[in-house]
Amino acid sequence: MSFLPYGGYLRAVLARARDARLLVPHRRVSGGPGCARDPPAGAGLLRGQLDRFGGVSVRLGALDCVDAAAFQKALQASVQQWRSEGRVAVWLHVPILQSALITPAATLGFRFHHAEADAATLTLWLGQGPSRLPGYATHQVGVAGAVFDENTGKILVVQDRNKLKNMWKFPGGLAEPGEDFGDTAVREVFEETGVRSEFRSLLSLRQQHSHPGAFGKSDMYLICRLQPRSFTIELCPHECLRGEWMDLAALAASANTTPITRRAARLLLYGHREGFDKVDLTADTFPAVYTGLFYKLYHRELPDSYKGAE
Repeated sequence: MSFLPYGGYLRAVLARARDARLLVPHRRVSGGPGCARDPPAGAGLLRGQLDRFGGVSVRLGALDCVDAAAFQKALQASVQQWRSEGRVAVWLHVPILQSALITPAATLGFRFHHAEADAATLTLWLGQGPSRLPGYATHQVGVAGAVFDENTGKILVVQDRNKLKNMWKFPGGLAEPGEDFGDTAVREVFEETGVRSEFRSLLSLRQQHSHPGAFGKSDMYLICRLQPRSFTIELCPHECLRGEWMDLAALAASANTTPITRRAARLLLYGHREGFDKVDLTADTFPAVYTGLFYKLYHRELPDSYKGAE
């Protein structure tokens, strides 16, 4: 996931972006029933919605027609209109079944930004100077769950199937889009071991670049401290070779584990002996600047006297 928000590109246009009205609705272009081959002057503009940075987002899912020449004419007229209005960028979202429209867009200067399973997104920078649009996803996020039973001093570990060297590690996997770190850890632990757990804190974060398993992009790997809610292990036969509740001190001293697992085990051991407040990054939820959305902030817990009013 890219950590480059739109921010930074033309803050001066934010005032314009408060006007979130739709632009002139598109008229259907030629190529199917109800499409006008020669739309009258002023018509034929594509529907675009302003974003808060002064850009325009166009989604072609509502178009019935895929005549490339007519679409190119409508897109060119729309781009001219948006440029005259001082818009700074166009985001063009093209469903896979309308891929024929990518070529005419490319001839007008549009370039690929990213593609997903059923759509591609192209961009055209209309502002002054080089494009300041953010890049697409540059990271994948893996999350592991360190399920630690404080009563017994045991921790849940597994060995992955189909690995060249089977070392003890915490169960985990890649986060799904829109999934919180803690939810990923709880889900992955259950899917791999059948053990139910509850999120307690974030323990550590690893950042690695040019990762072969991330298509050469950057990889982030987080370890969450989880509290067990069940203890019977039922391994997923497709992912895990072995699984057990191991003494935490033994894991922290073991040579048959990964360096990051061993370091996290030592963090847990220290927290268990000295207090988890010394190692935990807990999560607080706050409202985001985008209406109706929220974010989680992970940090060491502050004394009450320092919290103040939010």
